[in-house]
Amino acid sequence: MAERTEFHEGDKAPNPGIYQEYGSMSYQSQITNPQRIEMEKGDKFPKTTNEDRVWKKAKKPEAH
Repeated sequence: MAERTEFHEGDKAPNPGIYQEYGSMSYQSQITNPQRIEMEKGDKFPKTTNEDRVWKKAKKPEAH
């Protein structure tokens, strides 16, 4: 079974890490000043700033 990648208010974080708001229509949706939060496994996600947004794990910068 695959792990979920989009989370909503009240869902629990599957892994520790930094999570960021994204537009729910596309993973690449650009949002001005998205919320970024640090979560531990089992923490509940807070409300997003807009009901059309979701939480996703923030991408790590690519190494060159």
